[in-house]
Amino acid sequence: MGNTSSAEARQTFCFYAFRFHFRARDELFFPAGKAGNVVRGAFGTIFRRLACVPECTDARTCPRRRICPYARIFEPASLGELPSGLADLPRPFVFRAAHLDGLVIRPAQPFHFDVHIFELRDPALFYFVRAFAELAREGLGPERGRAELFRVDQLGADRERLSEVFDGESILAGRTLPPIELSLAPCRLPVDRVRVRFRTPTELKAAGKPVLQPEFGILFARIRDRISTLRALYGPGPLEIDFRGMGERAARVRLVRSGLNWVALARLSSKTGRRHPLGGFIGEAEYEGELAEFLPYLEAARWTGVGRQTVWGKGEIEVEAPDFNSGPATAASLTSGRARK
Repeated sequence: MGNTSSAEARQTFCFYAFRFHFRARDELFFPAGKAGNVVRGAFGTIFRRLACVPECTDARTCPRRRICPYARIFEPASLGELPSGLADLPRPFVFRAAHLDGLVIRPAQPFHFDVHIFELRDPALFYFVRAFAELAREGLGPERGRAELFRVDQLGADRERLSEVFDGESILAGRTLPPIELSLAPCRLPVDRVRVRFRTPTELKAAGKPVLQPEFGILFARIRDRISTLRALYGPGPLEIDFRGMGERAARVRLVRSGLNWVALARLSSKTGRRHPLGGFIGEAEYEGELAEFLPYLEAARWTGVGRQTVWGKGEIEVEAPDFNSGPATAASLTSGRARK
């Protein structure tokens, strides 16, 4: 992670971002609000078929689970040594496919989606590429339209293309993939107002109950805990911060405007036949208060998502810190000190 000092490294969040490029062979349809679920599709089944030994009947109890890419990435489970007490650990990846919602892709038309991977020790890119290549050949969407995976790019912090890692035939080996590294240190500039846009349905809970209005204290707590958990499980370790103190300061930030709508969606499990809710609120919320120390966490949540079912693309947010004299600045520009003057 470059020349980052040990003190600075304790306030960073690192991950990989990849863009998977496809070309449709048949007509494909992505139902409104369910593109992430379509992308997931048979991904887990194919991943398991590629990675697991034939005699494995349950990845959670398999004696090889510590070295199995499928168990590590798709069905992570506590082995009893984690203080968190989590029974089902968060998967170390999320899909970003909301831009495909409601679209019809014609034959020969290109399309893409992104995958963010938080497992730093071994991101298992080989299995993601092979699984999605096979899934595309077998068919995507309700009509199982076929496609081909013709390129995979690694992305940078501004979502720019850094390098090609798959050329349609083979993964380009012989290089070390540098992760994106975000600083979680307080913003260099004072920030007293932010606008959070909930791009995909977001479902938050507090005290075991659904949250209808995302008060900042609750939103920040869910973001902080998710980042710390991902970092502890798949990165260099948990955040070394004053959790209680930050939580108390976050609770003093005020929700001053809320323009949210609840979206009711559900998916049908092909395995169990049960319906699983995918809904949540979308829209914008605006907050006022001393926000400089929280802005980097909001920026990190742009990549991780927040709330339930983030792996399917729920809880995707965008953040702006408006300067009402000169227009909006992005969270990324403020955390790096590049705000407009």
